Amino acid sequence: MGKSISHTGASMGYGWDEEKEAKVVYREHLAGDNPKEITQEFKIIQTQNQRCKKNTMSFVLSPTIKDGQQLKNKQLTEITRRFVKEMKLQERQTIAFVHQDKGHLHIHLYVNRIGFDGKAYKDNFIGKRSQQAAEKVAQQMGLTTVREVQQERLNQIQNVLQELRQIHEKVLTEMKPKDFDQYIRYMKQKDIEVIPSINKSNQLQGFRFEYKGQNLKGSEVHRSMSMGRIAEHIDFAKTASQKIVKDNSLELLGKTVGISPNIAATIAKRVIKIGIKKTIGLGMEI
Repeated sequence: MGKSISHTGASMGYGWDEEKEAKVVYREHLAGDNPKEITQEFKIIQTQNQRCKKNTMSFVLSPTIKDGQQLKNKQLTEITRRFVKEMKLQERQTIAFVHQDKGHLHIHLYVNRIGFDGKAYKDNFIGKRSQQAAEKVAQQMGLTTVREVQQERLNQIQNVLQELRQIHEKVLTEMKPKDFDQYIRYMKQKDIEVIPSINKSNQLQGFRFEYKGQNLKGSEVHRSMSMGRIAEHIDFAKTASQKIVKDNSLELLGKTVGISPNIAATIAKRVIKIGIKKTIGLGMEI
């Protein structure tokens, strides 16, 4: 993460917070021993360029938790040095601290955006460029890259999505819930928490699904898990469906909630479809 900031002293004070067991791992062209002194040194150079308001750059370098547990101060210094080089920030006032709060090691890096020549470092697309520089450093040092972390998460979530969909389909086809309450209860028996999404107007918008640490909208799992698609497969009782269509509302977990006319129509069609199947099954003319 990288950005230009104007609140140098406050941000640096956070970076040097002893309660977070911060340790200085890198510095260039600075002599101060505390945030106030470092900020003052930055300001001396920054007076050469009064037009630039966001005159300090702040970066956070965050190895994975596993990598962070293995890194020593020497390696943290090398990570920072290489990052500074990749960003072409060598000839500027620079200070970096390492934090280990919450068990996740990360480096806070502050660089004077104003150079000794009074010129401001061009910070266009600095967030993206800092990500690319961090990626290169991780590859150089054999550390896990952001891309690898993202791919691992994607692989994990794909497995969860597949399991969720399979359980959902099994509940509908084998357990045949009679209303949304039963569907929620049956999914709970399979260790899936179904959470109704209800807006400020007390209208049911859909369902979210909590499973194996993931919290996802039904449509994110699969298009068949939107509220409308679920309603298409639930065997609502005829009397209940008539009331739902009339009031555009239904009973859900002990409360009355509104539904859209489209969902009410879907439920009505489902009941008619079931009625036709039963009639055909009895061998009656329709």
